[in-house]
Amino acid sequence: MLHQAHYSKHDLDRMFATPPASGMQLPSEPMRMIDRITTIEAEGGAYKRGFLQAEFDIYPERWFFDCHFRGDPVMPGCLGLDALWQALGFFLAWRGHIGKGRALGVGEVKFFGEILPHHHIVKYELDIRRELVKDIVVGIADGRVFVDEQLIYTAKSLQVGLIPGKHSRQELHA
Repeated sequence: MLHQAHYSKHDLDRMFATPPASGMQLPSEPMRMIDRITTIEAEGGAYKRGFLQAEFDIYPERWFFDCHFRGDPVMPGCLGLDALWQALGFFLAWRGHIGKGRALGVGEVKFFGEILPHHHIVKYELDIRRELVKDIVVGIADGRVFVDEQLIYTAKSLQVGLIPGKHSRQELHA
């Protein structure tokens, strides 16, 4: 993985146009909920174990506004949560870990706002709590979602695993 302090949409598109040898990749459009990584630090954040900030552009033509909900368009909260998992997987790969990224869980999520078609930018922030390296690599972080600089979601103890090889989710829980 190209190791830098930030990544543009073009960088992300180029990096994940084909599956990398490491197996780690972000979802393709339209499921990729990250347009830019604006900051990534190995020792920053609230726990001094890493920090990531990313952005996602909002415009009325985004695919989810057409179906969620008709006449009352709102970005599904689960997509913001998925963006935090995507960002955590990216952070682990950026740190040099190898494997296929999979969301493993979250301790607590609170929603107190929403993302509507008239908004402009969603910002995601992660404070890395831990990186565990065993049979799989597991990252644990706390996250925040902002829309146009207003905090609207928090998530505690997000967990992402990087699974080596071709393991499936069922094998993780066996």
